[in-house]
Amino acid sequence: MQNFLDPAILFFVFGVLAGTIRSNLEIPPAISRFLSLYLLMALGLKGGFALSHSGLSAVVLASLGAAVFLAFFIPIAAYRLLRRLVSGFDAAAIAATYGSVSAVTFLTATQYLDHQSIPYGGHMAAAMALMESPAIIVAVLLANRIRSQQRAQTSSPAAHNPFAAAASGAATVSLSKVLHESLTDGAQLLLLGAMVVGLISGEAGERAMQPFAVDLFKGMLSFFLLDMGLMAARSLSQSSTKPPLLVVYALLAPVTHAILALGLAQLLSLPSGDGALLMTLAASASYIAVPAVLRIALPEANPSLYFGLSLGVTFPLNILFGIPIYTAVAQRLLLP
Repeated sequence: MQNFLDPAILFFVFGVLAGTIRSNLEIPPAISRFLSLYLLMALGLKGGFALSHSGLSAVVLASLGAAVFLAFFIPIAAYRLLRRLVSGFDAAAIAATYGSVSAVTFLTATQYLDHQSIPYGGHMAAAMALMESPAIIVAVLLANRIRSQQRAQTSSPAAHNPFAAAASGAATVSLSKVLHESLTDGAQLLLLGAMVVGLISGEAGERAMQPFAVDLFKGMLSFFLLDMGLMAARSLSQSSTKPPLLVVYALLAPVTHAILALGLAQLLSLPSGDGALLMTLAASASYIAVPAVLRIALPEANPSLYFGLSLGVTFPLNILFGIPIYTAVAQRLLLP
């Protein structure tokens, strides 16, 4: 219940309520974009400052390695399951969405740990950045394989089949374009760049940026979660139109992925704070970066499925209930 007394969470709930009653309250897109960039920059700075104090260690490397493993394993495993429920393209898109991460969920988790006075490593921001792109790459490779299989099943050669030829060209172009976009995404580069700045500037930079990166952070996060609550309410209203088994997946997948992350954290002897954040990352689902790329890379997939499930079901679940539960389990089963 303590989570529901946090102002940022209360603003999220308020946003959901305002959206549910169809209020005309809205955050201008430009303001929302600025807030997301600010939060990523502040998170990167705080992570860089923390790394300047701790440096690289076995725990840091183990955490990053676990993050990369999850980033590849989850979308592949999810695709094998989802392929039984929906088409191959939709399965690849949903798998990519749930194999990637939500920066806002991660930011909310760090604030929750700060509120509970639970220490965690600044390198977990780098873990978040590492987990964003692999799922996109896996989805593109899966989609290209599906397109190749579809072309192989056509009796006419591609040269005499304009549709097949166009599909072939689209597959090649989409792979190179998506690889470039996923690895040079502006938000991800800002996060990593801010970490480097924090790492280089160290203690002096931390003192100078205290009013920007720390004092303003909670208010900015609350404002952004208000906007996310409004967006989630719109997606929640559409959840009833989704296939029931997909809604069940959106509810159970975060828990399953968090348990997998917990097992890795136990195996690698990660501290509870890092373990809680790794569980949160594994349980989260992207609703900004991945859907934007998938609209180009997988035009055959239905956006209302992968976007609606991640924002309308999984995001509220993690924000309201998941983060406190993941943290409590990590504290109980992992090292302090």
